Amino acid sequence: MSEAQSVAGKPCILCCAITGSVPRKADNPAVPISVSEQVESSHAAVEAGASIIHAHVRKEDETPTSDPERFARLKEGLEKHCPGVIIQFSTGGRSGAGQERGAMLSLRPDMASLSVGSNNFPSRVYENPPDLVAWLAAEMRTHKVVAEVEAFDLSHILHAIRMHEAGTLYGKLYVQFVMGVKNAMPADREVFDFYVHTMRTRAPEAPWCAAGIGQNQIVVNEWAIAAGGHTRAGLEDNVRLDRETLAPSNAALIARAAELCEKYERPIATPAQARELLGLRPIQ
Repeated sequence: MSEAQSVAGKPCILCCAITGSVPRKADNPAVPISVSEQVESSHAAVEAGASIIHAHVRKEDETPTSDPERFARLKEGLEKHCPGVIIQFSTGGRSGAGQERGAMLSLRPDMASLSVGSNNFPSRVYENPPDLVAWLAAEMRTHKVVAEVEAFDLSHILHAIRMHEAGTLYGKLYVQFVMGVKNAMPADREVFDFYVHTMRTRAPEAPWCAAGIGQNQIVVNEWAIAAGGHTRAGLEDNVRLDRETLAPSNAALIARAAELCEKYERPIATPAQARELLGLRPIQ
């Protein structure tokens, strides 16, 4: 059986990373900064096939923040204008320091990102010390928030599996491979295949996802879809369609991933289907 045949018919979850902490209007005017822009951009991405919105928030000057009040306004807007969509907040390190990074978890989003180890970023160390990782995981358990583990290295995948087996992660294990960050793991097909093998052999019941940064986005999208996983696209990770063309919207990047789903005969998961696949609370 060919790879394409083996995944045909398997729903694919598309996650849209709408804003992030780095890209600005100067990089691409389509990057949504205000809460109203984020809600509008998310709605278009959901229309294009996204069932998860991965969200950061920004101040008026476009700098990142972990401000719970801004997250609360974004959550309210998404629930109103994108009913049923899976809301996933970022606890990333560019938006705050220490426990400030998890200040919004009491809002009880469906999911939140969790980095379980440190690694190099383009110009700094992305620090995720064990005590902070344990605290964030405990907060997620307290508020019944499912973690999307962002794995920048093989050790992060293995540590996430150990944490899940130990009961320190709430709900179902869900790991996202992040490939293409400068100074971290490149978008390497042999490494990607080993990541998939690791998940299949060590956590066979766990769904997984993959994200590629910059020009690697569409490449990793296809690898993940062809291998039976789920995938992420959006302006957080990539502001271009190609070297000469800025992406006009988050929806345009999700639409490219949706076309790959069609190529591999994989239906795009609805928010309700994605909730079931990830073991999330059903739509109210």
